[in-house]
Amino acid sequence: MQQRQLGNQGLVVSALGLGCMGMSFAYGQNDEKQALNTLARAFELGVDFLDSAEVYGPFTNESLLAKAIKGRSDIKVATKFGFRITDQGEGWQRITGVNSDPAHIRHAVEGSLQRLGVETIELLYQHRLDPAVPIEDVVGVMADLVREGKVKYLGLSEVSSATLRRAHAVHPISALQSEYSLWSRDPEQDVLATCSELNVGFVPYSPLGRGFLTGKFPAAATLAEDDFRRSLPRFQQGAQAHNQKLVNQLNEMARGYDATAAQLALAWVLAKGEFIVPIPGASKIAHLEQNCAAADLALRHADVATLDELFSEKNILGERYSDSEFVLVDR
Repeated sequence: MQQRQLGNQGLVVSALGLGCMGMSFAYGQNDEKQALNTLARAFELGVDFLDSAEVYGPFTNESLLAKAIKGRSDIKVATKFGFRITDQGEGWQRITGVNSDPAHIRHAVEGSLQRLGVETIELLYQHRLDPAVPIEDVVGVMADLVREGKVKYLGLSEVSSATLRRAHAVHPISALQSEYSLWSRDPEQDVLATCSELNVGFVPYSPLGRGFLTGKFPAAATLAEDDFRRSLPRFQQGAQAHNQKLVNQLNEMARGYDATAAQLALAWVLAKGEFIVPIPGASKIAHLEQNCAAADLALRHADVATLDELFSEKNILGERYSDSEFVLVDR
């Protein structure tokens, strides 16, 4: 697996990372044995960059990864803090808002260190902006954690260019994580350019459109009751049927490369800049292997342009989040 650099502070990772949320959270039933087998295969394929968060589970995803990385020093795990998590309910029900109070940040990091079974977190993100706490204060605490040896590199998730600039002025930010894929193009407005200018790596989550861009996505109504995609606007029946027509064209183009739609979608993201490291999720080994093969797929410039136009915002029906979820996105 090729390597790419995130930021200029020394963080070098595999060109494709592995988003681990779906192994424990949000997408229905989870199989720990299957997840551990997939993680082991990822390491064999050269994937050394895993993405987690305290809220995934909550908490259980970090504990899962601890089992996979135990005894290894070559795997880089990114995790996130920033939500208020209660003891009531299950899954999403336990999340009651954001919290980046300095004391909470420290508490969250101590918890992540313990669950991951590591002495230092490779990459620590603020998961979502907390409007009650200035970003300068948040990054100030994160920078203290770097100086204390509890964290190596700093990141932010779903923030605007303006917020990134303010944060970067306090302490170098190595990576900005946001949703980015053929059908989620918001970062192209200015975030990607700002990352390039500041030498901040960009980590796209959901680069396969939460599975839709694989070309094999079922009707949303058939998903597990606790699969949160059932509530997303662009997965509703009318929007899904409209967007499927675009994926059909993606499938057709992929056949010209002797590739899958998923591989073409990932190759498109990788082609957008050497500072970009997508983190597609995969709970099954077959899907993981297909994704990793995309790192060696070089798209013709004309085809990149064709995909740019085919999946332009005007052609996508439905927002990527509901209004209540967009409240947490700094735009």
